[in-house]
Amino acid sequence: MAASRGRGTFANVLLICQPGFEALLAREVTELHRGVVAAQGPGWAQTDVDVPGSAFTHLALFEPIEIRGDSVNALAKQVGDFFLASLRGERIEQAWPNLWQGPAELVGLGRRISAVEAAFDELLKKRLSRVARLSVPELPRGPGRVRGLFVFFVDFNRALVAREARAHGQRRMADDELAPSRSYLKVEEAFQVLGREPQPGETVCDLGAAPGGWSYSAAKRGARVLALDNGPLKGGALNHPLIEHRCSDAFRFRPAFAMASDGRPAAGETFDWLFCDLVEEPHHVLQHIVEPWLTQRWCRRFVVNLKFGRVDAIALLAELRAPESPLTRCAPGTTIRHLYHDREELTLIGECAA
Repeated sequence: MAASRGRGTFANVLLICQPGFEALLAREVTELHRGVVAAQGPGWAQTDVDVPGSAFTHLALFEPIEIRGDSVNALAKQVGDFFLASLRGERIEQAWPNLWQGPAELVGLGRRISAVEAAFDELLKKRLSRVARLSVPELPRGPGRVRGLFVFFVDFNRALVAREARAHGQRRMADDELAPSRSYLKVEEAFQVLGREPQPGETVCDLGAAPGGWSYSAAKRGARVLALDNGPLKGGALNHPLIEHRCSDAFRFRPAFAMASDGRPAAGETFDWLFCDLVEEPHHVLQHIVEPWLTQRWCRRFVVNLKFGRVDAIALLAELRAPESPLTRCAPGTTIRHLYHDREELTLIGECAA
């Protein structure tokens, strides 16, 4: 695979994001990573750099080839020819992702993709039935490099096809009928990205908890939750035995401090998790919640949402990654993602440095 003139590992990368956010993805590539965007469309951008830590990328396809065809069978045959040629010298012994995607904004494209995928599957069953049986229509959980077949349609008669990809961890999550709100899905997805979730007996502080989706997510796993919000809890969070609801201002709350033998404040209470999903200006949340909680080590891990609807999302992203950022100083491995279930917000997922 060709190098990308010293800026990345690959010369041809298709970055797939949530449709409607491709302009922000393109700006992230060009302004923060000095890449060149050769083309873009609903939910995708093609560039010359690999961006492993991209906030807006959901899936990156490496060295995709372009196929074109006027019919379902013509497109399926070209995908089949590419896939079979790429298998030379390769032995598939376990499940492999067989992923077909395209922007839902193109009305009717979903039916077209399904038809081409079905025709390809028939071709593969006739040629390599054992390999066909091992295919699965989804990515492995969590982020990381993966090999399989990845087909992304940018139009009815045009698709980009690759064998290598990097998943950034975002995925659609299953709802829970007891979850008090749609926000529940965001924290469930964040656990997938982090690769860890609250455990029985761990402690969680949920700032701005109402109506309780994030609190419920932790409590159903056996964690003990302190939920702070002046609003009421609902659904599965209401009267949950592991959730203590306090009517309190999230910005004013500080963990309890012990007193040392000399009468001075000693180490304060440390929560295993900090949750925060407030409809507030992001710099206000950073200054009054993220900064003190991380610098004082009041939590070990955190999931924090920052709403960027009224600020420049790319400028905010640059600030979050700057050397003086509390994330860089106190939690250098923090993952910043625009999740599948996020709207105009960035999710910070990480662990405080020891």
